[in-house]
Amino acid sequence: MFAPSRRDLLKSTALGFGMLALQDLLQGSEFVTRDPLKPRMPHFAPKAKRVIFLFMHGGPSQVDTFDYKPQLAIDDGKPLPFPKPRVVSGATGNLLKSPFEFKQYGQSGAWVSELFPHIGRKVDDLCFIKSMHGSNSRHGGALLELHTGSDTFVRPSMGSWVTYGLGTENRDLPGFVTICPTLSHGGANNYSSAFLPAIYQATPLGSANTPATQVAVPFVKGTTPLDQQRLELDLLADLDRERRPSSDSVTESRIQSFEMAFRMQNAAPTVQDLTRETPETLKLYGIDDKATENFGRQCLMARRFAEAGVRFVQCSHSYKWDQHGNLKKDHTRNALEVDKPIAGLLEDLKRRGLLKDTLVVWGGEFGRTPVAQGKDGRDHNPHAFTMFMAGGGVKAGISHGATDDYGYYSVEDKVHVHDLHATILHLLGLDHLKLTYRHAGRDFRLTDVHGEAVKSIIA
Repeated sequence: MFAPSRRDLLKSTALGFGMLALQDLLQGSEFVTRDPLKPRMPHFAPKAKRVIFLFMHGGPSQVDTFDYKPQLAIDDGKPLPFPKPRVVSGATGNLLKSPFEFKQYGQSGAWVSELFPHIGRKVDDLCFIKSMHGSNSRHGGALLELHTGSDTFVRPSMGSWVTYGLGTENRDLPGFVTICPTLSHGGANNYSSAFLPAIYQATPLGSANTPATQVAVPFVKGTTPLDQQRLELDLLADLDRERRPSSDSVTESRIQSFEMAFRMQNAAPTVQDLTRETPETLKLYGIDDKATENFGRQCLMARRFAEAGVRFVQCSHSYKWDQHGNLKKDHTRNALEVDKPIAGLLEDLKRRGLLKDTLVVWGGEFGRTPVAQGKDGRDHNPHAFTMFMAGGGVKAGISHGATDDYGYYSVEDKVHVHDLHATILHLLGLDHLKLTYRHAGRDFRLTDVHGEAVKSIIA
């Protein structure tokens, strides 16, 4: 009988030791993969735990909403006294004053258009960023840039990056939910996980064409008994592990989607059931009024999902803010639909103690020109627009940055969309330089090679 020497034994088993180490590493990796939504530690102490993004699709006019420009009224009808941007989407004329009156609100004295009387009464809770700018003057590119950081390539959405970085606080619900998302200008690419694992993609509730009364997670209640479903899922997972390589992330994500659907059966219907709310709360969100009911339901669902532990929730007011004409009529209608629901959301979050660690973000993909397009309209303007934040560690009752006298260009303390993304991640305790994912031979991040957190707006 051959007895190997110690040298022969080490030589013949060296690869075995490596295999044991590799197996241990794979088991650790598989554990992470098997539970991709588990809560994860941020890079540093966060100020916010979750995000509610209120997206105004089409591009609200900054000079008709929150960026008061008295000089625009003085010079109404005159030519713009400096060059227009080289890239515009259509012919524009002379300066056009806002058809809306502005007044100051709160101790901060913020100027707000008559379009938003309810939000106006909340200005001391808001942080206005009046120097936003982006890179694209077209809706499709601008939407992708705002949602994913890239206006030219398919990249993971902001909500996907946040969920990838932090997981979720409730593993019986998705980490990322989008309510009534837009079907145009990038469509699902605005909330997809792209090359991140599919579990980080948003769960869409309805679409832009779906009334909020009909919005719900579809087919969430199965007809098969839960114990039988559990046996079927376990069998499927066992068969899958036997037949595929451990690196098959696509199939793994599909298995995870089955597991999420199984867990959601009890949690999702409860969160979506607005009949559990008091009549006073429904009125607060404007659900008792036909004009405000639709967006009011979105905002109330957003609060309920955020309260239940969903990490990133988006509500979309689609696609209504693109006023190349009929500015006064259509901006009036649009603002009426969202003003009371948004103010109600802010009030509800605050009184429940949720606003301090919930970051609320409002805005569109770009602004509009202070010069006229046609008789009563404004063209796209990516060079200047206003967004606001509330809660989640931002300074309250302030305005950051400024545009020129007419609101055409951001000129002071400019904030690019990449900077906005870096700031949102920072408030969540994530360093945008460190939140990376290896794909196609290089590390990617939400801000790619750009962006700086705007530290001056952080409390």
